[in-house]
Parts: sequence; C-alpha cells; structure tokens
Amino acid sequence: MTDKQAARPLPLAESDALVNDEKAGLARLMEIMRRLRDPETGCPWDIEQDFASIAPYTIEEAYEVADAIERGAMGELQDELGDLLLQVVYHSQMAQEAGLFGFEDVVNAISAKMYRRHPHVFGDESRDKSAAQQVSDWEQIKAQERGDKPETTSALDGVAAGLPALTRAVKLQNRAARVGFDWPETSMVLDKIIEEAGELVEARDSLSKEDIAEEFGDLLFVMANLARHLDIEPETILRSANAKFTRRFNGVEDLLKARGKTPEQSDLAEMDALWNEVKRQEKIS
Repeated sequence: MTDKQAARPLPLAESDALVNDEKAGLARLMEIMRRLRDPETGCPWDIEQDFASIAPYTIEEAYEVADAIERGAMGELQDELGDLLLQVVYHSQMAQEAGLFGFEDVVNAISAKMYRRHPHVFGDESRDKSAAQQVSDWEQIKAQERGDKPETTSALDGVAAGLPALTRAVKLQNRAARVGFDWPETSMVLDKIIEEAGELVEARDSLSKEDIAEEFGDLLFVMANLARHLDIEPETILRSANAKFTRRFNGVEDLLKARGKTPEQSDLAEMDALWNEVKRQEKIS
C-alpha cells in the first residue's frame, strides 16, 4: 500500500495507546489528526474543514513563528513551531483521505529536493564557494527544475500568488532580473521612485480613487525593487518598522499616562513632542 492510498485505521485499542503515549512523537500527532478527522467519531469542526479553509491558519501560524523569533521569545518558539507542524500534518491527512498523497510523500519530496539542490554537500561539487555563489547556484537549479516542467511558459511562473505582497514583488523582480529585465544601477531605481511619487501627487489632485490606488501600488512596487537593489528584505524591514512604531507609540502613551492623560485627551502637537522625547531616550539608552 502506498502512502497515497488511504491508510487502514488502527484498532481502537492500539489507537488509544498511541494517542496517550507522550513519547510517541510524530506518530502520535498523525494519529491524533486522523482521529480528529474520523467522519464518525471525530471532531465536527475538524471534519468540516478543507484545504481552502485551513490555508489561512497555515499562513497565520507561519507569521506567529516569525513573530516569536523577531521578539526573541524562544520559550514560545517551540509551541509556535508545533502549531506550524500541525498545519503540515493537517493538510497531509486531508490529502491522504482524498487519495492524493500522504505525510510520507511530503517528507520524501522535500528530502529529495534538498538533496538535489545541495550538490556541494551531497555530490561532487566543491564547497569552496561564497554564500552568494551558493544562492546563485540554488536559483539556477530551481530554474532548471522549472524548465523541466512542460507547463512552465514564463520566467515568472511558480511565484506563489499567496505570498505577502512585498515578498512576492521582490520574487517577481528577481525572476525578471535573471532574464535581463532590471535596472543596472540603484540610482536608476531612485529616479523611478521620484517619477512614481510625482505621478501619485498628480493623481491625488486630479484623478479618481482607483487611479490614485494604482499609482500608489506602482510606487510600492518600485520601493520593493529598491530594497532588492540594496540587498534588504522589505517584508522584514517593514515588520521591524512596525515594531519600532509600536514601541515608540507605547512610550508616548506611558508619558501621557504619567501626566494623567490618554491619547484621546491629548493633541497632535503634544504627542509629537512626546514622540521626539521617546526617540531621544532611545538614542541615549
């Protein structure tokens, strides 16, 4: 029986023993998920789910992993990684029920991919290369894999539509750059940003809301390109900017509280002055 075929359920006594075995590891988790999805005895909520309904949770759990890492909350990271692993098991269980593939197929596929994409570790290629060269080699292998697929017709094929928009923008631009569609100098990207900002100002003054939104999108897309040319990851940088804003605004709230006030009882001039005070304190601390 292949992993794609529906696995025969364990006898109830064996299943109970497995789900109660705290040292059974991955086998226990997979059996718990199978039991949750059992159409007769499982959890009604879990039974009703499908790939589309679970996908948002998968994305959310990945972000929670990133959040724990960003905050240095290593105590939380274990739980968040477990939540993310559950998503893989969940999708794999649903796929196995549909006769598509199972968890072992997922594991085998990623193992084969990692082996194939690291010839400098598992093959005859030299490890004497920079990290940048290894990234370049990785992308070349990926490009070759895409080229081997008959449905691949564009250099942009395979960039997932569900990625965060800034991350997807960079990936699309990287794909285009590999076939020569890219500005050769960062200064040219900066010039384009100035041009797009000007078009946004014009749109604000004379065009419809839809036109303004389009111009704003163009500006964001070029900003993502600038991040790529500066070798920074815009999604990560924006997350850091969000965290900085949150930290500083919380500082403003604390200073207002010390004055017996809330933000609603303040005004922009006062809060802006307190914002600058928070920034000053950060620089000297």
